[in-house]
Amino acid sequence: MWLWDYIMEIKHRQAVRRNVRVPLVYIGSGAVALCAVYLIFGCWAQLVCNIIGVLYPAYVSIHAIESSTKQDDTKWLIYWVTFGIFTVIEFFSHIVTNIIPLYWLLKCGFLIWCMLPVENNGSVIIYNKLVRPYFLKHHASVDKIIDDGIRKAGNVLKKE
Repeated sequence: MWLWDYIMEIKHRQAVRRNVRVPLVYIGSGAVALCAVYLIFGCWAQLVCNIIGVLYPAYVSIHAIESSTKQDDTKWLIYWVTFGIFTVIEFFSHIVTNIIPLYWLLKCGFLIWCMLPVENNGSVIIYNKLVRPYFLKHHASVDKIIDDGIRKAGNVLKKE
C-alpha cells in the first residue's frame, strides 16, 4: 500500500471514530456476531462462507505472486491445497452439511483458522501432519499412473 493511501486510511478511521462515538471493538464484535448468526440461520450461508474462504485468500495470494519473496507464495499455496482437499471431501459428504445445524459457521471458523496470519495456522498444521506425509508416501505411484495416462492419451491422439 502506498504511503499516501495509508495516511488517508488512518485519517478516515479517525473521522469515523469521532463521528460514530462507538468504540471500533463494539462495531467489529457486532459485525462478527451478525455474520455468525447469518451463517447459522441465513438462506445463503454457504455462499457467505465460501466468499469469506475465497476472497481474502485470493487477494493476498495475488499479492504473494507479485512479491519477490517465496515464503508468502508457499504459505498461500498450502492454504489452497488444504482448501481444495476440504472442498472435495465436503462435496462427497453433502448429507453431513445438511445434518449439522452449525455446519457453515463451523466451516467458516475452520477456514479462518486455516488463513490466520500466524506462522503455524490451520492449513500449515494440516499440511504438515496429514497431506505431506500422505503425499510423500504415495506420490511415486500416482506420478506413474499420471505418466501412463498421458502416454496412452498421446498414443490415442497419434492414431487419429
